[in-house]
Amino acid sequence: MIDFEAVLRGLAGERVRFIVIGGAAATAHGSARLTQDLDVVYERSPTNIASLVRALEPFAPYLRGAPPGLPFRFDVETVKHGLNFTLTTMAGDLDVLGEIVGGGGYDALSPHSQRLELFGVECLVLGLDKLIDVKRAAGRPKDLEAIAELEEIRDLRPSG
Repeated sequence: MIDFEAVLRGLAGERVRFIVIGGAAATAHGSARLTQDLDVVYERSPTNIASLVRALEPFAPYLRGAPPGLPFRFDVETVKHGLNFTLTTMAGDLDVLGEIVGGGGYDALSPHSQRLELFGVECLVLGLDKLIDVKRAAGRPKDLEAIAELEEIRDLRPSG
């Protein structure tokens, strides 16, 4: 399981522009499902990429599933030339995504996000309606299973 607080504090401490998505966003909205990792969409400006790299450096990010010893550096050039990274870190599994299916990148998702406090850190979290949309677009069995619960949470919220 990831140390959510440590990673979120690291990202916030370097002023990384990011949006929490996936299972952590679902939990923030009231889902009872547990998630073992953290998924974030990051803004891809050069300044933000540099901040992201600095924020994650203490956690020694490495490509999840890659053989040990494979040459990999999570640095500015790597992130600039890549887009989506599934990482294992000293704090746990972390997905840093430049864009997601059904939602796009940071600029497209930020209007559909809200500021919430997670583990004492104020950050953007993908809104419930958009979270449902992107889970439906991803179409993975685990996402499709989560949609019914998220729709129920949405429907039970007071409107207005």
